[in-house]
Amino acid sequence: MHDIQVVLIEDHDLTRVGLRAALQRQAGVQVIGEAANGLQGLQLLETAHPNVAVVDIGLPDIDGIELTRRFRQLQASADSAAATKILILTMHDSEDSVLAAFAAGADSYCMKDISIERLTEALKATHSGNSWIDPAIATIVLRQMRHTGPEVSGLDDSKTVAISAAEPEVEQLLESSPLTERELEILELIVAGCSNAAIAEKLYITVGTVKTHVRNILNKLCADDRTQAAVLALRSGLIS
Repeated sequence: MHDIQVVLIEDHDLTRVGLRAALQRQAGVQVIGEAANGLQGLQLLETAHPNVAVVDIGLPDIDGIELTRRFRQLQASADSAAATKILILTMHDSEDSVLAAFAAGADSYCMKDISIERLTEALKATHSGNSWIDPAIATIVLRQMRHTGPEVSGLDDSKTVAISAAEPEVEQLLESSPLTERELEILELIVAGCSNAAIAEKLYITVGTVKTHVRNILNKLCADDRTQAAVLALRSGLIS
């Protein structure tokens, strides 16, 4: 399997250098370029054709959201089959920033206090075609999905990103291993953002029992974590 080719678009030199050094030590990841502002980043994306671009929102010329929007327009006009994935890495966790980033065409969204191990996981998931959403901002996306149905609305009608339906494989898994009534009950509380302790208190069961149910839910949905399970639940219509 080939290494994931990554470019870094970050204006803070120390952050960018630190990211590059840390990612180069991760197996399966290769940093092939970097840029210190949005315009340089846009040129880099056009010439380097990386698998994943790690983009900061707060760039000094055009911000990361505008960069993402312009790059997606260039990709659309070029009818590119090998689409570069965009992973936003930032300190901004406001609802407007999160929704605008996805509306512009970002694939994943991570906070800068993420560990390098988790960032590597996010890169691999993003490269595989899955959206990786930092748990710190997942509730924003989930809330919008619940309020707006199949689409997530941004700041205006021109900034909208579609949330795709569940993959056929997921639907088949649910048919072969349907969730029990209790598991559905717990899944709904996960979507609502409840912790294991809160779920245990609400359902009058032990935390250990909750953990067992959560593990079974993740296995049945083939989800890596609670956030992914919540997204799959909403996409598949298990939770409305």
